[in-house]
Amino acid sequence: MQMKKIIVLCLLLCSQIVQAQKTYLYCGKLIDGISNTVQTKVTIIVDSGRIQSVVNGYPEAGTADKVIDLRSKTVLPGLIDCHVHLEDILSTNTLLETFTLSDADIAYRSVNFAKKTLLAGFTTVRDLGGTGVNISLRNAVERGWVDGPRIFTAGKIISSSGGASDPTNGFRDDVFNHRPGPEDGVADGRDELIKAVRLQVKAGVDVIKIASTGGVFELGDNNKKAKFTIDEIKAVVETANDYGLKVACHAHGAEGIRRAILGGVASIEHGTYMDDEDIKLMKQYGTWYVPTIIAGKAVADSAKKGIIHQL
Repeated sequence: MQMKKIIVLCLLLCSQIVQAQKTYLYCGKLIDGISNTVQTKVTIIVDSGRIQSVVNGYPEAGTADKVIDLRSKTVLPGLIDCHVHLEDILSTNTLLETFTLSDADIAYRSVNFAKKTLLAGFTTVRDLGGTGVNISLRNAVERGWVDGPRIFTAGKIISSSGGASDPTNGFRDDVFNHRPGPEDGVADGRDELIKAVRLQVKAGVDVIKIASTGGVFELGDNNKKAKFTIDEIKAVVETANDYGLKVACHAHGAEGIRRAILGGVASIEHGTYMDDEDIKLMKQYGTWYVPTIIAGKAVADSAKKGIIHQL
């Protein structure tokens, strides 16, 4: 019994030491993202994964603390990417992978993409759509199982039948075993859309993602055409807001952008063909714009290499 008490006491003491450990980052130069002045010879003190303070000079750390010596480096805050898809990356095999990769395959691959994103300097990302594996990836990062940025994920994209996230686009009717529905992120009308949102909330998402126009790479789709009515979008926004969530909207065409804004979405993603009316409405409604500029560049580069044609 006495030995058990000693073991418990040791475990408690070890736990307190771990909890008390801080990290000292000795910075030669610091760009804090707030002022226009580069600070020199400063220390960032991190406690429990959060920045506790930034102090001048290089104070001595405690014996249980960790020191990262960056006195020959320039340090800046972690970058934030508001639109990523950590499950995959466009390639000539993208279409084939729809039929060859399992959820487990996608999960293992996403771990690699998450780590690459973190090492590129992005410490927070908004993952706006995948198979649902992205929710598990977020959880794995939070639990310290894998390395990656802090992830706010939308789970599955919600679109209309024939919309940007309908997996049956361009295929024969008999290729798939069932017609996709709200559980797959494909929904039409208020009732189905409300259910689709609730299913994503149940899965544990941080944000809702819809597509009010077609996409770029989807077979048989048109990214200039609007895919939801204003009333349908309002149903999504109202339901998401009931759960304290915001709605991000994939939209390329001007009419789809306009309807999304009037429907109350928080952000427009892409906005490729927005017009002056859309811009005016965005300012009026306070709608954020995420231009995803690198996506457009990637599409242009892929077109030159013939990747898009092969898809």
